[in-house]
Amino acid sequence: MIFSLNPARGSRIINTLALLGISILLYVALAWQLLFDAAPCPLCLLQRAAFVMAGIGLLLNIRLGPSPLHYAMVVAASLGGLVAAGNQLLAQAGPGALPGGPPLLGMHVYSWSFLAFCTLLVFCVLMLAADRKWGDNALKKPVALPALVIMGLFLLAILANVAATSLECGLGECPGSIAVPAAPPAGSGS
Repeated sequence: MIFSLNPARGSRIINTLALLGISILLYVALAWQLLFDAAPCPLCLLQRAAFVMAGIGLLLNIRLGPSPLHYAMVVAASLGGLVAAGNQLLAQAGPGALPGGPPLLGMHVYSWSFLAFCTLLVFCVLMLAADRKWGDNALKKPVALPALVIMGLFLLAILANVAATSLECGLGECPGSIAVPAAPPAGSGS
């Protein structure tokens, strides 16, 4: 078992793989934005920010060691991202909703985000159970080269997403983002 001899080492490896997954999600979102010229909507940007915050919690687990505080950061970010993705799912499912962009492997990107945030929550529950014997900052060893590369890829994903979105949208809302129309007031006859 990966946790038998050195539980903190196994936790570091698993957190590194989870951070790699988040980095891939951020790169896919950036590629989707650039390839399809799809300006990110405000809810999309909230989801990206939630992935960044969850990734920072994982990065802290890798660098400083497994900690309930770091997992709490991932849980809080995942709950926020789950709300944003769920809101977008519900808005797109309603009558008169605008199309949500081209699907990716049969589902829209916000649906994939919803599943990713659910997966992160389950991940944290399992890791908190597995890492329960380790206190804050249990690791004192330097980080291995593969983990450093993944940490660098994550930070590069953050910078690339911020730069591309800032260049496309400036400091305000993106001009081409999809807005969900408001529902007509009750009794308006339409």
